[in-house]
Amino acid sequence: MSTLKEKLENDLSTAMKARDQVRTRTLRMALTAVKNEEVAGKQARELSDDDVVKVLTREAKKRREAAAEFAKAGREEQAQAERDEGAVLDEYLPAQLTDEELTALVADAIAETGAAGPRAMGQVMKVVNPKVAGRAEGGRVAAEVKRQLGS
Repeated sequence: MSTLKEKLENDLSTAMKARDQVRTRTLRMALTAVKNEEVAGKQARELSDDDVVKVLTREAKKRREAAAEFAKAGREEQAQAERDEGAVLDEYLPAQLTDEELTALVADAIAETGAAGPRAMGQVMKVVNPKVAGRAEGGRVAAEVKRQLGS
């Protein structure tokens, strides 16, 4: 069974052969981010698939934010390029949770912790985050927890 990193590398060579510029550019950037993460810190290490997903999630978030900024500045061509790169990255990420699924997970976590009020947000987040694991952005999760705790 190949790792996610190997899949990215294989898909990169396929994209290069097909002369798919957007895919080639995006996968090169993603692999660079993965390699940078591997050598970050005191000791180089091999990333697990979960770690690679975290790196790709971070890169996809950067693309969404950049696209929003470019669109706001009226630079639609650059915004579209960022969206295209984000779409390529999304293919390697776990499916995102729907609002209903996220609401249910947060409600379960609140019931599990017996949390009440805005001050309990931290303990609820500790329970919810491992269950969400890359399937929803942190800000979205925090907003839902906040909403349900009535803060």
